[in-house]
Formats: sequence, C-alpha cells, structure tokens
Amino acid sequence: MDGLPTPQRHWAMMAVAIAIIMAVLDGTLINLALPLMAHDLGASPSLVVWVVSSYQLVITVSLFPFSALGDRIGYRAVFIGGMLLFTSASLACALAPSVFSLIGARVVQGLGASALMSVNIALIRYIFPKHALGRGIGYNTLIVALSASAGPSLSAAILSIAPWPWLFGINVPLGIAALIIAVLSLPRTPIRIQSFDLSGSILSAVAIGSLVITADGLDRRSENHLYAALQILVVCGLLLWLYRDQSRKAHPAIPIDILRIPSVGLSALTSTLCYVVQSLSYVGLPFLFHSVIGFSVPEAGLLMTAWPLALALISPVSGRLSDRYSAGLLGTLGLTLLSLGLALLIFMPHQPAVADVFWRMGVCGLGFGLFQAPNSKAIVAGSPLHRTGAASALQSAARLLGQTLGAALVAALLTQDLGEASAELLAIALGFSLVGCAASFLRTILKDKEGAT
Repeated sequence: MDGLPTPQRHWAMMAVAIAIIMAVLDGTLINLALPLMAHDLGASPSLVVWVVSSYQLVITVSLFPFSALGDRIGYRAVFIGGMLLFTSASLACALAPSVFSLIGARVVQGLGASALMSVNIALIRYIFPKHALGRGIGYNTLIVALSASAGPSLSAAILSIAPWPWLFGINVPLGIAALIIAVLSLPRTPIRIQSFDLSGSILSAVAIGSLVITADGLDRRSENHLYAALQILVVCGLLLWLYRDQSRKAHPAIPIDILRIPSVGLSALTSTLCYVVQSLSYVGLPFLFHSVIGFSVPEAGLLMTAWPLALALISPVSGRLSDRYSAGLLGTLGLTLLSLGLALLIFMPHQPAVADVFWRMGVCGLGFGLFQAPNSKAIVAGSPLHRTGAASALQSAARLLGQTLGAALVAALLTQDLGEASAELLAIALGFSLVGCAASFLRTILKDKEGAT
C-alpha cells in the first residue's frame, strides 16, 4: 500500500509531530532554568550544565543503533518504545530529588528522544504516498524548525507561572496522548530477519561520542596543544577503526552502505555543512548584534527570529517543490540564496537599523528552508526501502554533528576580540555555505550523467 488513507494519515502524522516537538524542544527548553535548578538542587553551575549536555550527547551516540534496531524489529515498535521511555523519563525528571538523579533521568530521556528521532522520517515514508513524500518531509522540517526556535520563549512562559519541574512535567500528558494516537494509527512497517550489530553499535557510540566531546571542548584546551593533539589523534583512530569494522559487515550499525550511494552521500555531506552554518549563525550572531553593533537584547532577539520565521514560511512550499524538482536543483538554489544572505550580512553598514539586518536574516532563512526539505527527501528517497531507518538516522545525525561542530567553532572564535570574531564567524559561515552549494550542484551533474547513461 502506497501510504496511509487520509484520516489515518493525519492521525499518524500528529503522533510523529507531537513526538518530534517534545524531543527537539527538550534540547533547548531547560537552558533558561539551569540557574534555578542549580539553586534548588544545591549543585554547581558546571555540574548542572550536564542536565543539557547529557541529553544531547546520548541522542547523538545512539541514533544509528536505534535506526538499526528499527530496520530489524520495525519503525513503529521503536517509535512506541521511545515514546514510552521519553514520557516515563520526563516524569522522573520532574520528580528528581537531586542533580544526579536528574542527570540520570535525562540520560534515559535522551535515549527515548533518540529512538523517536531515528525513525521519524522513516515512518513518514510509510505514512505519505510516494508522490507526496516531499510534502510530508516539508511538514517535518517545519516542525523541527519551529520547535528549535520556540524553546527559549516557551521556557520563559512556563517559568513565569510554574516552577522548573513543569518544563518536564508538561511532556507527560502530551506523551500519553501521542502514545495512544501512535498505537492506533502508525503503520506497521516491514521487519528484517537479520542480526543486530551490537559490537558496532557500542563502537559507534564510543567513536561518535568522543568526536562530539572533543569538538565541544577544543576551545577550553587551546593552551594545551599537546593534549588537544593527542585527543584528536585518538578520535581519528576510533573513527578509522569504526569505518573498517562497519565496512566488513553485511548489516552495519553505521549506514556506510547508503553513504556510498552518490546522491545520499553528497546530500549527507551538504546537510552537515549547512547545519554548521546554521549553528555558527544561531550561536554567534547574538554576540554580533548585541555586543558589537549595540542592539538591545529584545532587538537582538527580534533579529534572530527572522531566520526561523522565513524558514517556517518556505518549508511547506519547499516540500511540495521537492515532489516536482530535484534536490540538487532546489538545494543549489537554496544555498545560493543562503550564501547571498550571509554576504549581505558581511557587507551591511557598520551601524545598521533593525530593518537592515532583519531582511538580510530573512534571506538566509529562506535559502536554508528551500534547501532543507528537498535535501532530507534525497537522503531518504535515495536509500533502499529496507534501509529507511538508517537514512532517517543519517539525516538527524548530520544535523546534530553540524550543529555541534558549528558551536565548537563559535566557542573557539569567541576567545578573541568580539569584533574580529564576528567578522571571522560570518566569513567562515559563508565559506561552509559555498562548499555546501558546490556539493549540492555536484548532485545535478551526477544526475545528468546517470540520465545520459
């Protein structure tokens, strides 16, 4: 059957939407409450930061193992299990009596979120018919974008009327509702009789986790060059070991097999590069707007909303266009627009008005949104049907890896003068965007060659 009938399709998409909103929101929702948590739980600021870091790290290292499990037992089962885990852990977070129990509950919550993220696009491939797959992925892109940008505002609204445990408690009724809808409406997907790559899953968790921790902490070890070099060498060794281990296996945990498909590999590379650009911009530009140019905090906040607002407007349109035009074409156009927006930010007046910056940020958001949905569809649709789970996890992993590397670059740049750092930040972002644009354009060349043969 090509997709679900319309009433069931709407309910199934609602279950996926609620799950992704909760999983993405919980990555940023609690940042504002960290000082309150430290005070109430008697914890140091350096320790309470792990309430955020543990969640993000667990998601990053467990995406591929969960996708491999989804290929083996079905994406519906992994999704429902992830929702049960996430909802239960949210309740445990809300009731946590100490910072250590809170961090432990966040680790479990991260596992649940990872299970949801690893198969959400795989499920969309079965929820929507082939001719409307781009539309479904466009909706997913819109949900992720709005959820990621709404975290601080929603957190402030909740904290204005309730204590911080309610940041987690609100997930419980939503999770129960999503669980009921998922059980009743999600499609049953094919199950593959294959062995689960346990050793590869453990090795991938260690290697990817080491990469993320190393990238995140390089700025704090800038003066200890020998230690930083040794850590980078260890990470490279682990990644090489992981590659050789996975290349020899018929059913690897890391989807090296689909990365070898040119359209999928280039799309994953393009996605990673562009999320580096997004992270550089989202993390670094507030310093430029507030500390260098001199905009007030509310003005800087308004300027930062232009990008996700434009992305939200274009994502549904981009999804529909991806059902008619190639990802290479749409991605190249989108990244050309993103590069143009970054160049306009670089060459804007030294003392710009709010409107001068706002429309430039909007151009960036339109370009990023035009690229995102077609690129995600290219990763999923370009992969074999039985590797849909791996493709879904690959899309999420590219986002998380790009965002982590971008944040690490910002942290390293901010060790120097803010004015110089801001100029370098935009130049580096533009460089990554142009490389991504070239990688996207290469897909159109490959497609033309395939068509000629």
